[in-house]
Amino acid sequence: MGTTDSAIDLAVIGGTGVYRLAALQDVESHELETGYGRPSGPVRVGALHGRRVAFLARHGEGHSVPPHLINYRANLAALQTLGARRVLALNTVGGIGERFGPRVLACPDQLIDYTWGRVSTLCEGEPWASSGGEVLHVDFGEPYTRTLRTAVIEAARDAGVALVDGGCYGATQGPRLETRAEIVRMRRDGCDLVGMTGMPEAGLARELGLDYACLAIVANWAAGAGPDPDEVITLQDVLDNVAVASAGLPALLAALLEH
Repeated sequence: MGTTDSAIDLAVIGGTGVYRLAALQDVESHELETGYGRPSGPVRVGALHGRRVAFLARHGEGHSVPPHLINYRANLAALQTLGARRVLALNTVGGIGERFGPRVLACPDQLIDYTWGRVSTLCEGEPWASSGGEVLHVDFGEPYTRTLRTAVIEAARDAGVALVDGGCYGATQGPRLETRAEIVRMRRDGCDLVGMTGMPEAGLARELGLDYACLAIVANWAAGAGPDPDEVITLQDVLDNVAVASAGLPALLAALLEH
């Protein structure tokens, strides 16, 4: 993919409940068509603390794209085309492990992919087929870029934002939430967090050569995982918890850009 003349210092992909970066100034909107099709919506590029930052709402700015239909390849390709090299993914998730209750921010270091049927590689269709069809066997033992994870953790510390370092993200198909039995299995597998958009995004970022890290925003306990096994999860509860957990995000981003 080609790039624009001005590089992006950081690209942020927003998940459920995070559809814009309010502090972004002098915003330019980019409607792009990539070799993989159109992304979820316009990429907003502007200034944040003296740095060029791009923002893309993963589900669209009106939350119109369900997780299994997101064009993950186009989203990442659009950011790369605009000059992004570092991508911070904001993922709204459910908590499974004891340290990962509602309103927690976490920076996971591992993931397990339970999704199916999604286009999960660049090595499929166009433009891969007409470009010679090189097969990419990327190393994915450490799915998040260590240097960017370290920078995020240090930024949270510098900004005084509570952040759980580590954890395993389990990516499920969605858009429905999981059954209690599925969460029991995921806990047994070692998952601390459950979400619907962690894959194939992380794998595609690796194939594209992008630095990529996840900032997980815990919106609720996963089914049966919390202190009240009969708790009913409502959308309003999710949005309220996301708002509280995201309160420290501006300060964290400011510190991260200083890095």
